[in-house]
Amino acid sequence: MDGVTQLQRQFVEHATSLYREGYLDDQFTQLQKLQDETNPDFVVEVVTLFFEDSEKLLNNLATALQQESVDYKQVDAYVHQFKGSSSSIGAQRVKNVCVVFRNYCDEKNLDGCVVCLQQAKNEYLLVRNKLEALFNLEQQILQAGGSVPMIV
Repeated sequence: MDGVTQLQRQFVEHATSLYREGYLDDQFTQLQKLQDETNPDFVVEVVTLFFEDSEKLLNNLATALQQESVDYKQVDAYVHQFKGSSSSIGAQRVKNVCVVFRNYCDEKNLDGCVVCLQQAKNEYLLVRNKLEALFNLEQQILQAGGSVPMIV
């Protein structure tokens, strides 16, 4: 088996595990379908924006939850934004934490919010590392002259 074939197999296995383990949902597949020769970096660009937004939102959330009197409406607005951006790239586990997080905001439950922030951070870092690994494999395949397999 040549190097390209091996990389393609690794890519498929890695991508498949992301869906199987619930890190990604069909929304990510939809993003991939929007990518073509005219816009070969579309997915990477969209996901990179998601990473930048997420970093900002997580910092904003941490700051908001450390205030003496927590503005739960503001916290909820950040979580809503985070849920929206994670949904838009198909980061399913991040989105699921945000759903629970918003319930704690409604209840003005600080402990619940703090726990959810930690979970959101963890899930975000996991999906970021896994997507970066996927993009890395993609680059290796292209540099080796291969084509990136479509995951269906």
